[in-house]
Amino acid sequence: MLASSCYFYMAFLPIYILILGFTIVVDYFAGIYIERAEGRKRKLFLIFSLIANIGVLGIFKYYDFLNGNLSSFLSGIGYENHIPNLSLLLPIGLTFHTFQAMGYTIEVYRGNYKAERNFGIYALYVMFYPQLVAGPIERPQNIIHQFYEKHEFDYERVVEGLKLIVWGMFKKAVIADRLGIFTDQVFNSPSEYPAITLALAAIFFSFQIYCDFSGYSDIAIGSARVMGFRLMKNFDRPFSAKSISELWTRWHISLSTWFRDYLYVPLGGRQVTIPRWYFNLFFVFLISGLWHGANWTSIIWGAIHGFYLIFGIITAQTREKIKSFLGINKIQWLNTLIQISITFTLFTIALVIFRAHGVKNGLYIVSRLPYVLSELYYSLLNGNLYLGKLDVSVSYLLFCLFLIIFLETIQFLHSKYNLLKSLNERPIYVRWTFYYAAVLTVIYFGVFENRQFYYFQF
Repeated sequence: MLASSCYFYMAFLPIYILILGFTIVVDYFAGIYIERAEGRKRKLFLIFSLIANIGVLGIFKYYDFLNGNLSSFLSGIGYENHIPNLSLLLPIGLTFHTFQAMGYTIEVYRGNYKAERNFGIYALYVMFYPQLVAGPIERPQNIIHQFYEKHEFDYERVVEGLKLIVWGMFKKAVIADRLGIFTDQVFNSPSEYPAITLALAAIFFSFQIYCDFSGYSDIAIGSARVMGFRLMKNFDRPFSAKSISELWTRWHISLSTWFRDYLYVPLGGRQVTIPRWYFNLFFVFLISGLWHGANWTSIIWGAIHGFYLIFGIITAQTREKIKSFLGINKIQWLNTLIQISITFTLFTIALVIFRAHGVKNGLYIVSRLPYVLSELYYSLLNGNLYLGKLDVSVSYLLFCLFLIIFLETIQFLHSKYNLLKSLNERPIYVRWTFYYAAVLTVIYFGVFENRQFYYFQF
């Protein structure tokens, strides 16, 4: 399994296996020495391990970003920066396996997990190929013991894993990559399109990035399941969340819980003064934005979400009073619909900044969104909906909308009735008809251009 994972990783750029090998060796011995040491030495070994991991991350992901900003600052005050950029290709999945490795040494330091003595097993924990490049970011308590267990062939387990793989492929190839054709075109030249098209592209991108990343997670979890391993759930219908804070308990769960346990809680969480609590929330999301990308759009995206959380806490009572005054609280379905709609809108607006080519383009798109209703009004008056000069047809856009509605409907029904369990209880001819239909749908409706998973860049 370790050899297969090495081969899988080296298919990207073989020499980069040495970088991964370096951090694996450092963290393997750091875990053992942390467990053996006492007093301040334990913390020193932990700090050494963290510096090694963050150092590799800093060199490959953040060095050119920081150096570029330093150059801009110095030129603004009349100086020149003579430090050259490194222009290094980012190792695939670097932030994912770096965070997984740091989680291991922190858990050993806290006494929650005994240091792994088998070097091969520890290396496999970091390099396990289904989740090596884009998570889920696993904790040692969940996965390492599974590498010691013998996994016999089990038909039901294999089928369960294959279903997840096909569902993940459907989300990725049929939905995400199809939406990507439209969003790429609009985000590449936002000034050429009216507000209606920009708003549609923003909505489509929210579903594109969700289907892209959750699709990968399903494929990774399903692949591991086929072989007998259980990985943690990474998404849980995030667009049904009724607040931004709830959304982050449903989106990229392995990362949000990582930040909660290893950054937010050590900072004091909410067991501090209110101003410090607000700072903790904002700082964690600022770091989360930086984790997502070495650029200002990602940092601002993280800052926006930090602001959302703080603003939501501050205005909670006021919002409840307004809803009580309007009588919205008495109509449960309406209250839920409004909360979900506002949460999705706020999430989508932040994603516009995240996706845009530069802060200026992102702000331009956001500034145009309020004009959507007026454009719709005049379009209805004129009997002509103008979307700009698009390379896609109206039937393409309608099919995309159908796919989004279909996705949310299936996920809602599955949350209520467990569709997979219901399918398992059906006769064999029904099950296999469904399997063939699902695979053929991916083959015939999937977009198989050269499109990598969006989160591979992180």
